[in-house]
Amino acid sequence: MNFKEFKISSLSINNRTTVYLLTVLITIIGIYSYITLPKESFPEVEIPIFNVVTVYAGASPADIENVITRPIEQELKGIDGIDVISSVSKQATSIITVEFQTSKDKLVAQQEVNDAVDKARAELPAQLTQEPQVSDFNLDDQPILNINLSGNFDLVELKEFADEIQDRIESLTDVNEAEIVGALEREIQINVDLQKMQAAGITFNSISTAVTNKNMTVSAGQLDLGTMERSVRVDGEIEEASDLENLIIKNNLGDEVYLKDIAQIQDDFADRESYASLYGEPVITINVKKKSGGNLIETSEASMAILKDLQENQFPDELNITVTGDRSQDTKDSVSNLFNTVILGFFFVVLVLMFIMGVQNAVFVGLAIPLSTLIAFSVMPVIDFSINTVVLFALILGLGIVVDNAIVIVENIYRHVTKGELSKMDAAKKAAGEIALPVITGTLTTIAPFFPLLFWGGIIGQFMFYLPVTLILTLVASLLVALIMNPVFAVSFISEDEEHINGDDSHNNTFLWIASAVVGALAVIFYLTGGMFVANILIFLYLLWLLERFILKPLIRKFNESALPKLQQAYHDAIKWILVGFRPWYTLVSAVIFLVFSFFLLGIVSPKVVFFPSGEPNFVYVYNEMPAGTDLDETNRINQKIEERVYEVIGRDNPIVKSVISNVAIGANPPSSSDPTPSATKSKVSVEFVDYQNRNGVSTQELLNEIRENVQGIPGTTITVDKEQSGPPTGKPINIEITGDEFEQLISLTENFKNYIQDQDIAGIEELRSDLQVNNPELIIDIDNEKANSYGISNVQIGTAIRTALLGSPISTFREDEDEYDVRLRLQQKDRSNITDLMNMTVATPTGNIPISAVAIPRFESSYGAINRIDLERVVTLSSNVLSGYNANEINTQIRESLQDFEIPQGYEISLTGEQEEQAETGQFLMVALLAAVGLIFLILVAQFNSIGKSLIIMSQVIFSLIGVFIGFATFGMDISVVLTGMGIIAVAGIVVKNGIILIDYIDILRNEGSSLKDAVIEGGATRLNPVLLTAASTILGLIPLAIGLNIDFYGLFASFEPNLYFGGDNASFWGPLAWTIIYGLGFATFLTLFLVPSMYYIGVNTKIWFKRKFNKVEAS
Repeated sequence: MNFKEFKISSLSINNRTTVYLLTVLITIIGIYSYITLPKESFPEVEIPIFNVVTVYAGASPADIENVITRPIEQELKGIDGIDVISSVSKQATSIITVEFQTSKDKLVAQQEVNDAVDKARAELPAQLTQEPQVSDFNLDDQPILNINLSGNFDLVELKEFADEIQDRIESLTDVNEAEIVGALEREIQINVDLQKMQAAGITFNSISTAVTNKNMTVSAGQLDLGTMERSVRVDGEIEEASDLENLIIKNNLGDEVYLKDIAQIQDDFADRESYASLYGEPVITINVKKKSGGNLIETSEASMAILKDLQENQFPDELNITVTGDRSQDTKDSVSNLFNTVILGFFFVVLVLMFIMGVQNAVFVGLAIPLSTLIAFSVMPVIDFSINTVVLFALILGLGIVVDNAIVIVENIYRHVTKGELSKMDAAKKAAGEIALPVITGTLTTIAPFFPLLFWGGIIGQFMFYLPVTLILTLVASLLVALIMNPVFAVSFISEDEEHINGDDSHNNTFLWIASAVVGALAVIFYLTGGMFVANILIFLYLLWLLERFILKPLIRKFNESALPKLQQAYHDAIKWILVGFRPWYTLVSAVIFLVFSFFLLGIVSPKVVFFPSGEPNFVYVYNEMPAGTDLDETNRINQKIEERVYEVIGRDNPIVKSVISNVAIGANPPSSSDPTPSATKSKVSVEFVDYQNRNGVSTQELLNEIRENVQGIPGTTITVDKEQSGPPTGKPINIEITGDEFEQLISLTENFKNYIQDQDIAGIEELRSDLQVNNPELIIDIDNEKANSYGISNVQIGTAIRTALLGSPISTFREDEDEYDVRLRLQQKDRSNITDLMNMTVATPTGNIPISAVAIPRFESSYGAINRIDLERVVTLSSNVLSGYNANEINTQIRESLQDFEIPQGYEISLTGEQEEQAETGQFLMVALLAAVGLIFLILVAQFNSIGKSLIIMSQVIFSLIGVFIGFATFGMDISVVLTGMGIIAVAGIVVKNGIILIDYIDILRNEGSSLKDAVIEGGATRLNPVLLTAASTILGLIPLAIGLNIDFYGLFASFEPNLYFGGDNASFWGPLAWTIIYGLGFATFLTLFLVPSMYYIGVNTKIWFKRKFNKVEAS
């Protein structure tokens, strides 16, 4: 036979057994990969970010900035690839955060930071309390579950249980840390009576040296006993606190005194560092955090298995272990819901295919979805992917797109087979050969819009990276399925007539009864053996078969005999009517008018623009920060008040509340905090709600609003109410950075600008809060260096003595079994609160002991709590959340407008950053990505058609598809998401172009076969009506379940008859804008493809002919 073939398709048809074996192999590998791939709710964003933490006890924020932060920053700024350097210089501590560009290799970046810090060490103070430590900053460093311990046990026993759990869980490979909150740490305390110590002429150094020498085991070598040697060890370690009571201490004069005579030695607890409570009752909480890249679900399940084992075999029954905040369950639910949406979309797609292509062909085409998905799953382990909501959404987005190739291939094969001119094998080869190039080109044009997204940088780009990769994998897989597998399936199973669509109603009752008996018998066996899931699946498939046999098939036949021919004839007549006179021009002008109208309508309605969409909160967090210097117990007392006010809103036994947890100090920092160190001035109340479908219609957003209103007005508090982050981590919606050199001027400018914005009465701002605390209470010890030098004592000596007196100094360790506890030396409680006594405390000099007051004077002062810097400049940040019902972009626009009338001193700058800055960068990238995608698509089109005109006709559909998007969002008042709506527009571009390629390619084929221009356009449009409609309908219907939030649990349905059917949820809230963008854009663009493309093609060819005639006439004259 003399016809064009596509060699790969022909080779597959000739080797069908190999293709079937390959299909089975891909299925097995794909299923195994899906089961074993890590599952997580959102992709784990991994960016090279490092913290450099240095501790210099006693130093003020200004001193920390000058002697530690600046020298290190100077060395760090020379490293290539740094995006931003930020720092916090606070009392005694410098924290520098170095964020690199996403393209920087993490290991290389860490080594360069280490080298820079080592180089800067020579410029830092010699006697640092803690050397600069470089640590990896994990953006996902939040607990994956909280283990809460309570019961009729004292804190010592609860701490022992917590230690056992901590040791077992931290032994897991993927666990980074099991952080204990609310526990007391045991220690041996030597609480010195200052007056007795000084009367005896003893100093802290004397006590420290004596205890260290006492509590020591010394290896003394080997003792030769002739035939053997024994190791000699002098064991002097203490076994209990009382062992230190009779320790003899000598003063400088040689006088001796027992330690018990000047100090109280007791086995007690260290000062409490944190509090934790569950439902208002004290607990010890263990926050389990996984390593970056760890498997969240496996880690959580392993932790739960450890808890179960300890409860059953080791812990007493009276110990209450309550697990809260289990992110693995949320991840399972989120992944399961999206996967069920994939299945639901698949059913919708196959259903619409059945009505136009028939059941048999629809099954062939529908197989492209699972096969393409399984091929993508098979590749994911190689590229270190996980299964997350972004990957699953990409599969939902691809539901309709991946069947495009199969639709065109199978429809063309079926057309040639039913003609009867060739054998099935030859018909399949010819059909594949005719359509292979347009299919490949169409796939490339569909991939092209997603290709630029691979180069998306920053946190947002890392987060969304999974979407273009998954779509590209799936689309390439769909091309392989269409060109290799679909022709083989068609040759093996397709009928040579139209019986599978238009067959009679006769049914083989014998086969029906046999099938019913077999299915019924198998179902009974599975029911009796506990296999309800399998039994229900069998019955479901049997019912589907009956539905297809007795209901769908007659409906499909009726549709194909009546409705579809009428639709095709109506379209044929419409195209024929349009291609008369100036009507093609009218069609084009109408489209342009609609485009202008859509822009105009969008401007009038002005839908709100958001960065990422947000839905109903699953968590509500109430963060509180007390004034600097507030005692931990006072912070806890205030936090209890806050918790009571939260309960006033939610009630004590609210069925939609899963848990209420409080943390004071440890675990109280917001996820985005630049200062990760625990603080006694911070607390957090966390309210966790049950799943969306179990809330009985109660709005958790309304509860958040009520909580926000109810917790205000507590004196001395700075309270922020927030919810969990949707999508990748971003900055505050309102974030204003004020930069400058002089700190006093910076503080004044910040306060003036804050008051100025408040005076503007801009609605929607929760409360502008500065990250700078200016009333940090301090006691400054001013040392007279001349006097100190004359006595031969140093500043470090004085500072160490005061630090030991107040904070205490761990001078040794006490061992009990495998545990070690500090032996801490400090003044007794009453002496620690008396300034006069502290200043009269003596320090040793070469000539004897002198009081500190002889060389130093105390003074009270209030200073700022910390100095913040960004890119080596001092900065103060004003930030706020946005109240419900208001839009961050609108508020920031008003702030910008107000800023124009605000006088800014020279050398100072006010800029809007945070989420606004990231949104601007993202919008700019997506615009560039769209232009790049258009350029790539245009190159592919020119390469295929070798025509600028035809390429421009197809490309124009990208612009006109915006009509549907704009009118849709304006009509239904939906928010426009910069990220998701932008990506939706890019996705629509590829799909629209593909339909245009299929249509114009066939028109060219008909013209090359001798048809006139008008006949070719009319016939080409009518012939390609089905594939174009199927492409649009399958893509739209595949997205509809997600867009409207239709959720159904298929496993629950078949396993226990619990379908858990509901509308809405987190996935619909987050991904809805992207889904609706494609639905609106593609729905209108399909109309354009069917009517505008033929019109523009007709105009283009006639215009070309007119120009040629005109040009020839000019030449002839």
